[in-house]
Amino acid sequence: QEQLMESGGGPVEAGGTLRLSCAATGSRSGYLCMAWFRQAPGEERQLVASIYTLGGQTNYDHSVKGRFTISRNSAKNEINLNINSVKVADTAMYYCAAGRPLIGGPPCPVIGPEYFDLWGQGTKVTVSS
Repeated sequence: QEQLMESGGGPVEAGGTLRLSCAATGSRSGYLCMAWFRQAPGEERQLVASIYTLGGQTNYDHSVKGRFTISRNSAKNEINLNINSVKVADTAMYYCAAGRPLIGGPPCPVIGPEYFDLWGQGTKVTVSS
């Protein structure tokens, strides 16, 4: 059974940096699209970054492009999210998700949570000014 577990969240001051990690255990056959979502209180869950683990292609939501970097560590079976110049607006629960790549276009575009089958429990990020 595939499981995802996030870590690295916590309090951080605005302007700082943060590194979130998602450890995947178990078989992940077919789940080649990995993504980070975030959900602030009262808001919908939003994809911020995705990576196609077979080819390495990445995609970002326009709101975080340039500050967020998603990467994979194949040796550790991890997906990481580096956040630079954190903002108060980055405060949210961050979730790791796994899904099957789409056909006929970018394999892991910026899409909704309904396309992802596996989810971690989330890690909370709180940014103070």
